[in-house]
Amino acid sequence: MAAPESIPWSPPSGWVRLSTLDLHTEGEPLRILASGLGPVPGATMLEKRRYAQGHLEGLRRLLILEPRGHADMYGAIVTEPTSPNGDLGVLFLHNEGWSTMCGHGIIALVTGLLETGLRPSTFPGLDPRRLQVKEEIRIDTPAGQVLARPEWSPSGHAARVAFRNVPSFAYALDEVVDVPGLGRVRYDLAFGGAFYAYVDATELGLDLEPQAYRSLIEAGMAIKRAVIASREIRHPLEPDLGFLYGTIFGGPPRDPAHQARNVCVFAEGEVDRSPTGTGVSGRAALEWARGRLRQGQPFTVESLLGTTFTVTLVEEVDFQGLPAVVPEVSGRAWITGRHEFLLDPEDPLSEGFLLR
Repeated sequence: MAAPESIPWSPPSGWVRLSTLDLHTEGEPLRILASGLGPVPGATMLEKRRYAQGHLEGLRRLLILEPRGHADMYGAIVTEPTSPNGDLGVLFLHNEGWSTMCGHGIIALVTGLLETGLRPSTFPGLDPRRLQVKEEIRIDTPAGQVLARPEWSPSGHAARVAFRNVPSFAYALDEVVDVPGLGRVRYDLAFGGAFYAYVDATELGLDLEPQAYRSLIEAGMAIKRAVIASREIRHPLEPDLGFLYGTIFGGPPRDPAHQARNVCVFAEGEVDRSPTGTGVSGRAALEWARGRLRQGQPFTVESLLGTTFTVTLVEEVDFQGLPAVVPEVSGRAWITGRHEFLLDPEDPLSEGFLLR
């Protein structure tokens, strides 16, 4: 159990109140901070992320970890946009820190804002009514701007959200690393908003089913640590994006109408319940690099639970000298509840803890 950390935004005495809107995207949770924090400083989303890393760690722990959350909780903080044409910005948080982009988070965030008209205290100027009439919502993330497109049901609900992701690319193919307990493991590296090591689960004898949850965590973290120790990963544009976020195990789909199955182990042993939006973006870039996926061809990926995202390559681009693609990912999200959390200054575990 990690020791609690300070919360710079917390007053020296008195109770703190925070409210959230909670959703899940194809099984993966998202907790949106609705009130209790003001605007996050920073002229760019990467600057805001660095501010959060230095000043909002206690807030992250309180929202994500036990006793208010759990080891696999995920969160979002809405900010004002940092690009001239942006509608809003977002920072994503998890059990280890602050991610650079999150596909399931984009789908849930857009669904939550449109369905509830939420005006987060972190961006008081946000006008959800304006978002409801836009065909595309421009969202600034630390990895770049993504374009979200809601699909409306006949009853007027946001039934589905598709988002056009940042340029995604294969970084390395058919690499090999020695992993304690697993031997020599073959992997690919790709970027879809974050870097992942992609591993064929069948080569390791791993089953991509819920009952294999624990063994997938152990293998995924061992591979992640081994790859980090064995090589440097550099993003061609932003040094802050040059790190390995997780391991994605791939395998054949259970439904013959689909094309693949993904299980993503990221951060400090979190397991994504969805197919992973950034992960399917990177997988689509790998399939394209190997000549197995063409522009405009739908590619549907299952999660550990059997829920799906569909990714389509909408454009082929040159990204800082690298051949890349722009993927569009589509999925569904549902609201699960609202919460008001309290922080008692006398509570010795007020900022949360992690047991895994």
